[in-house]
Amino acid sequence: MLNETLRELLISLQRNGICDPRVLEAMARTPREEFISDSDLKEHAYADEALPIECEQTISQPFVVAYMTERLHLTPDCEVLEIGTGSGYQTAILSRLARHVYTIEMHAELHRLATGRFEKLGLANITAIVGDGTRGWPEQRLFERILVTAGAEETPKALLDQLAPRGFMVIPLGSRYDQRITLITRDGGNLEYQTLLPVRFVPLVPLAPEGSAYCCLPGSPK
Repeated sequence: MLNETLRELLISLQRNGICDPRVLEAMARTPREEFISDSDLKEHAYADEALPIECEQTISQPFVVAYMTERLHLTPDCEVLEIGTGSGYQTAILSRLARHVYTIEMHAELHRLATGRFEKLGLANITAIVGDGTRGWPEQRLFERILVTAGAEETPKALLDQLAPRGFMVIPLGSRYDQRITLITRDGGNLEYQTLLPVRFVPLVPLAPEGSAYCCLPGSPK
């Protein structure tokens, strides 16, 4: 049975144009409070606002999570690449809508916390690594869907190279204080860009050049 604050959030999402029933169901089935460590903030889990998490990052506003997810046009057989695991909340939503989610996080502490949450919730279709999301997935492969949860002035070439034909990428593009969610569609050899909602995300930054760009920590789902 849905608690009242979650019910209010779902009604608010629908009023604001989120209409895909699969996305709404995924939001309803994913307890946002599980992705917030600060006990004082858990009571705000279903407020439609971003909240601070570890490593000076944020858990995104539920409307933005739903909006970006809806624009991916996910199907149950999709494989998704997510850049920026963060708290793991967006990852969990994706995992309920796609066949498998591959997610990269640059902060080892966020990775550790997120993978623990995936295990607790029984989300077995997620592969999570620590690494440099600007370089894409370490294995050379294509993804039907790519979601970037950090803002960039331009789309990293490595991510464009991993977008499959007829694939969709959703990414916040622009300067740090003037970003727009952008839908990128690959149509054959062409890329089409559609500028959507104004947002403000933390910046997408590469890791320092020294050392390995990727590592899979103990406890990461395979």
